[in-house]
Order: sequence, then structure tokens, then C-alpha cells
Amino acid sequence: MTTRFPIRSLRRMLARCSVIYLLVCAGMFVLQRSLLFYPAHDAPRGRLAAWSEAGLIIGYCREVPNPETVWLMMHGNAGQASDRDYLLDHLPASDAFYVLEYPGYGARPGKPCRSAFDEAALHAYNCLADRFPNTPLCVIGESIGSGPASYLAGAPRPPDKLVLIVPFDTLHRVAARRFFFLPVSLLLLDRWDNIDALRSYRGPIDILGARDDDIIPCDHARNLAKHCEQARFQELPSGHNDWSFSTRVRIEF
Repeated sequence: MTTRFPIRSLRRMLARCSVIYLLVCAGMFVLQRSLLFYPAHDAPRGRLAAWSEAGLIIGYCREVPNPETVWLMMHGNAGQASDRDYLLDHLPASDAFYVLEYPGYGARPGKPCRSAFDEAALHAYNCLADRFPNTPLCVIGESIGSGPASYLAGAPRPPDKLVLIVPFDTLHRVAARRFFFLPVSLLLLDRWDNIDALRSYRGPIDILGARDDDIIPCDHARNLAKHCEQARFQELPSGHNDWSFSTRVRIEF
């Protein structure tokens, strides 16, 4: 009798812990997109003008007459497209700059997810490709925006250059590192894999990692660069959200 009681108690405790763990997993599954995407819905501000196609604002831009290069940016997971005018400080004045507004961000309808981001990115890219058929068309991906940016590497007209800033190699690897106690491989819905997306891309790639990045640690950017033989890797002395203050960043075709 004295030995059966502790065993029975242990079984109950294990059963309760299992139920709690399953509830945590279920909660994380349901809430994961609210943890991944942080859209803002503020009034537009800054130095960028609205960019419309077919009557719908799909982003914000700086347009210039007869641009030498056209850049399309997919920004990070927080804020909105109109916030990204800080890129202007790192681009030549002769280049046109367009920032995609993600579905569910700013005033754009929709819900944030990988398929919505990729579809919106391809539509915006094709609009620019049709408008500027004879001008170099390049793509910038910042943080989570490196996912849809890398996705565009498979477009019929691939980007003339990719610049990936504080990127991940695979989103699964980042999530598994942060939530090591969860079965991320079973729970993750938005499975961007930049290594696979860039496997057949032959254009130039600049990859900028941040030395003090505690959101997407720099080794993810470094690992991505190792899998792209043509990539140029640069480590910035900054964190994830303050890389734009670095005077070392110059984005050019």
C-alpha cells in the first residue's frame, strides 16, 4: 500500500502536466499569428507617398522620373509601409523606391499570413515589372519581409538583385529556437524557407546581419549566406531594430 500511493499520485501529476502542456500547445497554435505579426493602422506619415494600383493603395513610394533602378521593399513584421522612409537615407536619389503594404496592415484589408504576403508581393512586383520593363528591378526584404522577398526569386522575371536585411534562413528554425519547449514543426503555419526559395536564384544577393540581434540572431543570416554561393554577407554593429542607423549600409544595384 505504501508504494502504490506515490505511484498513483505521480500518474495523476503527469496526467495534469500533460493536459497543461497540450493546452499551452493549443493556445500557441491559435495565437501564433498574433505573436508573429504586429500591424499598425496609423495615419500615413513620413516622406513616402501613397502607391495605388486599380484604385487600391498597395503601398507607399518615392517616385522619380526615369529611375536608374527600381526597388521594391517587403518590410518587417511591425508597423506599416509608410513608416519605412528611413530606407531613403541608404538609397541613391536617382532610384525609385516602393514599399509593399501587407494585407491587414495600414488601411489595406485582409489578414496577415504567409500566403497573403507572398500573393501581395508577387502582384506588386508584377505591377512594377510591367511599368518598368527596361529598368533594373530589385527587391529588399527586411526581417520577416525576407520571406516574401526570397519568394520573388522564383518569379518569371527574377529580381535583378536581392538585398536581405536581418533575415532568417528558415522561419521554422527561428521559432524552434525561441520556443524550444514546443513541437514547432507541428504547430507552425507560416513556413517561409529562404534557403529553399533562393536555391535556384542566380542574381546577386546582399545579406546584412546584425551582430546584437536578439530577435533573429545573426547566425541565421550567416547560415543563409552560406547556402547562397553568390551572396555577399555583411555583419552590422547593431541590433535587429536599429540597423538603419548604421552608416555602413549603402543599398545600390
